[in-house]
Amino acid sequence: MPRTPLLLGLPSLCFVLITWQVVVGGPLARLDERLSGALVHPDRFSELLADLGSVQVAVPVLLLALVHVALRRRATGLDRWWLPSAAAAVLMALVPAVVVPLKELIARPGPPVMGPGTGFYPSGHTATAAVAYGAATLLVLPLLRTAGSRGALLCVCAALNACVAFGLVRRGYHWPLDVVASWCLCAVLLGCLWLFVSRSTSRRSARTPLLRTGPS
Repeated sequence: MPRTPLLLGLPSLCFVLITWQVVVGGPLARLDERLSGALVHPDRFSELLADLGSVQVAVPVLLLALVHVALRRRATGLDRWWLPSAAAAVLMALVPAVVVPLKELIARPGPPVMGPGTGFYPSGHTATAAVAYGAATLLVLPLLRTAGSRGALLCVCAALNACVAFGLVRRGYHWPLDVVASWCLCAVLLGCLWLFVSRSTSRRSARTPLLRTGPS
């Protein structure tokens, strides 16, 4: 696919650049800390928004979407109806396996309101929300018949992730770059999911014989 390098390469490059700046304490990281100081204002509302990225909230939403997609594909008689849902479930399970080692390796301290401690980069809540809501959107999108419904679903997905990001930064749980870096990382993961599912579906469709309506 001609768009593959852009789909995966650009967010990968951004993630590497941000990570480098955070590790060396470069100008981008210093700007990030000043921006955080201006944005942090802990309150209950921002805490609730941040909770939309928790495992307890985001993962059940994804599971409901995966079950719905699998049942719809099975009902329409599609071969390997379970594959997209299984791939998205595996991707969700891989998120902590990717994020946690990065947290340990980079060991970035959190904003001052979080006190001492490290492991704030990249943001785990952001990654959970991005993959859960993003994967659910990617799988449900082909089932929607109208452009309006597809656009509405994309807007809901973007709004949920924006709310999580705002809550995390406003509450002081994460620096802004922690969130942006997780978005870049998850863009790569979701891009891989989309490529895998679309290619698997197209290969299966190409091998499916045409139904005969007359005698052979």
